[in-house]
Amino acid sequence: MGIEVAGLGSLLLLALNIWAFVSIINSSTTTGKKVLWCLAVLILPVLGFIAWLLFGPRSPTIEA
Repeated sequence: MGIEVAGLGSLLLLALNIWAFVSIINSSTTTGKKVLWCLAVLILPVLGFIAWLLFGPRSPTIEA
């Protein structure tokens, strides 16, 4: 049972990191900051994702 739970957790983390990459790339920040955020999420998947979630660049919001 432990292997299945770890596998699901890893799959969830992978999906969240992919979402973070897409959001970072679509943000309006400079290219250098995008690269640094992508490296942070890539090298430290859990801590990098949490840091991006709290402090990272945001995608432009669509205003009607």
